[in-house]
Amino acid sequence: MSQREWVEKDYYAELGVSKNASQDDIRKAYRKLARENHPDSNPGDTAAEDKFKRISEANNVIGDPAKRKEYDEFRAQVSSGGFGGFGSPGGTTYTTTGGDFDLGDIFGGAAAGGGGGAGGFSDLFGGLFNQSRGGGARTRPQRQRGGQDVETSLTLSFREAALGETVQIKLSSASPCLTCHGSGAKPGTSPKVCGTCHGAGMTQRTQGAFGFAEPCPDCGGTGSKIDDPCTDCRGSGVTDRIRTINVKVPAGVQDGQRIRLSGQGEAGFRGAPSGDLYVTVTVQKDAVFQRDGADLLVDLPVSYPELVRGARVSVPTLTGRVTVKVPAGSRDGQVLRVRGRGIARKSGTGDLKVTLSVATPPAGMAEEELVRYEDALREAGFDPRSGWAGSS
Repeated sequence: MSQREWVEKDYYAELGVSKNASQDDIRKAYRKLARENHPDSNPGDTAAEDKFKRISEANNVIGDPAKRKEYDEFRAQVSSGGFGGFGSPGGTTYTTTGGDFDLGDIFGGAAAGGGGGAGGFSDLFGGLFNQSRGGGARTRPQRQRGGQDVETSLTLSFREAALGETVQIKLSSASPCLTCHGSGAKPGTSPKVCGTCHGAGMTQRTQGAFGFAEPCPDCGGTGSKIDDPCTDCRGSGVTDRIRTINVKVPAGVQDGQRIRLSGQGEAGFRGAPSGDLYVTVTVQKDAVFQRDGADLLVDLPVSYPELVRGARVSVPTLTGRVTVKVPAGSRDGQVLRVRGRGIARKSGTGDLKVTLSVATPPAGMAEEELVRYEDALREAGFDPRSGWAGSS
């Protein structure tokens, strides 16, 4: 996490505490918000997922007394103008005795490659916040340029989504070079430790009372040099190819939900960590089933005599059929519940909800029998609209 992010983000506000809050208050605030916004408690809720990430990031900084002290001191320096043009938008130029450099380039840090990012704001001030007691700045290893995250989509049937499924997808993306296995060096050779930065990826210089760390000019901040690069990837350790990936879809996944596969995104530069793969799931509609959370919904066609006299009817589920008892005197639209035959999720298995729906015979079918049935009801004194809408 770079100090640039510290300038832009108010972690105290994210957790809803004051800047003078005790560590215990910060811990309590984080635990409360984490319970409310945890992804397991809010499946498919992207807003809650984003909130959970933000409060976790805030807690990682101000929940740690040492990082909190550094965070407070750094923001105080920036707000007081202690670092000149910092905070200005775009490519602010900062003048030193060694010439000019563009802060926009430093903020951009990493070249193409997303996730990891090399150099950057935290490297510029690495020496300032990590000085030894003897006054010399400690050089921190340069962060590798990780691969970018990748997004794709997957279409599942209703039953596949409800029961869970392992699905293979083909993905064309930047992947570790098969020739050099991601090292960037020609087979039979290996990268050498940079003699200028001794593998740290950073070099030091002083400016007045401060020590500054900068990407090593000889190795570009990687900490290593390749004398004989791989001919297939030209020393990057990365090539574009089609991969087959097994996606394990959890039972109960919902339409529009995203599945994260850690490390299955684009490969990083010269063996750096790969990005993540995000798979957005589309669930097809089913001719028989619908769902309400973990509950499985099905409409059951029944005849009028079955409603009046009761019946035992076979009903489909995701894993077979069950027999449902229709009580005598049931009503059209009545819902019958079968416990534990719904969709299985981490929070528990839902129920099967069966809605009774009267099926009427087509016109002209058994006409004489229907007339006799109607006459019998009338003779018995039955009026379907008795008491309805003020009728007598």
